[in-house]
Amino acid sequence: MSVTKKKSRTNPKRENGKSNTIKLKFDTSWSYAPAPESKSAASIKPQYDLFINGEWQKPLSKKYFETFNPATEEKLSEVADAGSADVDKAVKAARNAYDNVWKKMVPKERAKYIFRIARMIQERARELAIIETLDGGKPIRESRDFDVPTAANHFFYYAGWADKLEYAFPNRKAVPLGVAGQIIPWNFPLLMAAWKIAPAIATGNTVVLKTAESTPLTALKLAEIIEESGLPPGVVNIITGAGETGAALVNHPGVDKIAFTGSTDVGKIIQRAIAGTHKKATLELGGKAANIIFDDAPIDQAVEGVINGIYFNQGHVCCAGSRLYVQESIAKEVIRKLKDRMSSLIVGDPMDKNTDIGAINSRSQLETIQKYLKIGREEGAEMYESGCPLPGKGYWCRPTLFTNVAQSNRIAQEEIFGPVLSVLTFRTDDEVIEKANNSPYGLSAGVWTDKGSKIFNMTRRMRAGVIWANTFNKFDPSSPFGGYKESGFGREGGLHGLAAYVTLENV
Repeated sequence: MSVTKKKSRTNPKRENGKSNTIKLKFDTSWSYAPAPESKSAASIKPQYDLFINGEWQKPLSKKYFETFNPATEEKLSEVADAGSADVDKAVKAARNAYDNVWKKMVPKERAKYIFRIARMIQERARELAIIETLDGGKPIRESRDFDVPTAANHFFYYAGWADKLEYAFPNRKAVPLGVAGQIIPWNFPLLMAAWKIAPAIATGNTVVLKTAESTPLTALKLAEIIEESGLPPGVVNIITGAGETGAALVNHPGVDKIAFTGSTDVGKIIQRAIAGTHKKATLELGGKAANIIFDDAPIDQAVEGVINGIYFNQGHVCCAGSRLYVQESIAKEVIRKLKDRMSSLIVGDPMDKNTDIGAINSRSQLETIQKYLKIGREEGAEMYESGCPLPGKGYWCRPTLFTNVAQSNRIAQEEIFGPVLSVLTFRTDDEVIEKANNSPYGLSAGVWTDKGSKIFNMTRRMRAGVIWANTFNKFDPSSPFGGYKESGFGREGGLHGLAAYVTLENV
C-alpha cells in the first residue's frame, strides 16, 4: 500500500451562510493508493432464466428485466420476470419434490447435500463477493468478509442440525410444514437466501425463493451451486421478479409457509393476505435501532461501533443503529469524535478495498434518503455531512449526522435506510429507556457501558429483538434474530430458525 502525506484536516466550516447544514472537511492527511478487486474472477451471464425443478427454464411470461451496477449505472444482465404461471410451476415442482423425495429422505442424507452447498459457497467465495458488490453497491470488504462467509456458515450450521432434530426438540417429533415460499430483500441477497433456505431444507421442507428485483445475481449464482451440488430437482427453486411475482407466491394455495424480509408496509399486506389460511409466517421487517452510550462507556470503542452500525453498510440494514442516544455529560466529546471519524470515511468505488461506504442500491432509494435529509433540515435539526468527494456517476450519499434532534422528529421515528444518523441526548436510565422504546419498531438496539448490571437492566426493559452490548451488528448462525411491534414476528437463526419450519407433535 502506498500512501502520500498531504495537508492535515481543517476545522469544519459552515456553508451557505445561515444554513443548518455543515460540511465537514474531508480528512486528507493520508491518501490511499487505489486497491481495486479484479472482476475477472466473476462470471455474469448476459441473461438468466428461472431455476425450477433443477433446470433453467425460460419464463412463461416471456419477460425479462435489467439489473444494473449502482456504482456505475452500467447494465449487468437481463433476468427473467416470473409471472403467476411461472410461480405455479415452481410451487408444483416444490410440492412434488417434497412429497416424493425430500420428506422421505433419511435426515443424514439431507445433511450431506446442505454441507456440500456450504463447501461450494466457500470454494466460490471470491466470485460471489465480487458479484454481490457489483449488483448491490456495497464495499467489497463487506461482501468478502461478512456476507459470503456468513452465508456459508448458515448452511454449515443447519447441515449439522438436519439429523439431530430430536435433540433440538426433546420429546417432540418435528414434522416439516411442506412448501415454503420465501421472499428476500436487496440489502443482503446471498445472506438472506442462505438465512432462509438452509433451515427450511434442513427440516425437510422444499422451497420457492423469490429474489429482490434489483439484486438477483448472487441468488442466481447460488442456484448454479445448488444445481452442481446434485440436490434433488425441485427441493430449491429460485425465481426472479418484482412485487407481482411476490404476491403470486404469497397467495398461491400450494404454499404452506411464508418467510419474508422487507419493508413493514409489504409485511402488513402479506399478513392480511394469509389471514384465515393454513399458512404460517415469519416476517422480519423494518427497524429504527437505538444505540445508547453511557458516560462510563469506552468512548472510542463506542464511536467505532456507531460508525460500523450505520455507515459501513450505507445504512442498508434494517437493524442499523440510526438513533444514537448519548448521555449529556459526554455528548460534546462523542459528537466531536464522530465528526472526526466521519471525515476520514472514504465514499467511492465499492470494488476498491479502501472504500468504506459504497453506492446506494438504486436511484429510488437515493431519492428516499435525500427526501429525509430535507425533512431533517426543515424540522430544525443541524445536519453535518462529510466533505469527501463523490464519483460523477452512480448513486451516492455522503455519511451524514443530525444533531439537535427531537424525539418527535421524523428522522428519529421513521426508517431512512441510508447512511444517516440522528443524535439525541439523555440524562437517566429511565429517560433513555422511555425514548428508546418510543418507536413503532423493535428490531435491534445497542448498549455501551462498562457495568454489567446496567447492561442487564437495559436489555430487560428494552423492547427489541436483538440487543448488543459494547458491540453492534454482530451475527452468528446459532443466534436467533427477529423483532417486536412493526419490526415483525418470528425468529430466524439458531434453534428458533428450525422451529419456524416444523410442526411439533407429541412422541
